[in-house]
Amino acid sequence: MQRKLIATTIAAVLLSFGAHAQNAASETARDTDQQKRIEQGLQSGQLSTKEAAGLERQERRIDATEARDMKDGKLSAGEKAQIQREQNRASAAITKDKHNAVTGNPNSVSSQRMQADVQRNVNQEARIHQGVRSGELSNKEVGSLERGQAHVDRAEARAGANGHVGAGEQARIQGRENRQSARIHNKKHNDTLRATTP
Repeated sequence: MQRKLIATTIAAVLLSFGAHAQNAASETARDTDQQKRIEQGLQSGQLSTKEAAGLERQERRIDATEARDMKDGKLSAGEKAQIQREQNRASAAITKDKHNAVTGNPNSVSSQRMQADVQRNVNQEARIHQGVRSGELSNKEVGSLERGQAHVDRAEARAGANGHVGAGEQARIQGRENRQSARIHNKKHNDTLRATTP
C-alpha cells in the first residue's frame, strides 16, 4: 500500500513537471509566431518602423510577464491565462497595424535595420522554444531568458519610437542581442535539465 502511494506521488510530480514544461513551450511558441508576424509586416510594407516599435513595446510587456511568472520555475493556470490575454492583445494590435492606412517602406535603411533586429528576435525566441521542447532549458531558465528578451524588445521600441532607427541605435541593440545569444547558448549547455515525463 505504501509503495503504491509513493509511486502515485512520484507519477503526479513528474506529470506536474511535464505540465509546466508544456505551458512554457506553448508560450515560447507564441512569442516566436508574434515576432514572425511583425517581421513579415515590415518586409511587406504593412508595418512602418514606428508601428513595429510600438508592437515591440507590447512584446516587451509579454516577455516581462513570462520572466516574472516563470522565475520560480512554475507557470500556474492563472499565470498562463494572463500571458495568453497579453498575447491576444498583442496579436490584435499586429493585425490592426498591418491593415490600417499607415504603410512602411521596406527598402528604407531604417526599416531594414528594424527588420534585421526583429529577425534576430525570431531566431532567439525560436532557440528558447527549441530548448524548452528538448529539455535543455528549465522553466526557471526560460524565465531568465525572457527577461533578456524584454530588454532587447525595450531597446527596439525606444529606437524606433520616432519612426527612425539610426546606426548607433542598431549597434546598441545588436550588442544586447549578442549578449542574449550567448546567454541562451550557456543556459542550453549547462547541467540544468528540465524534468521530463517518461
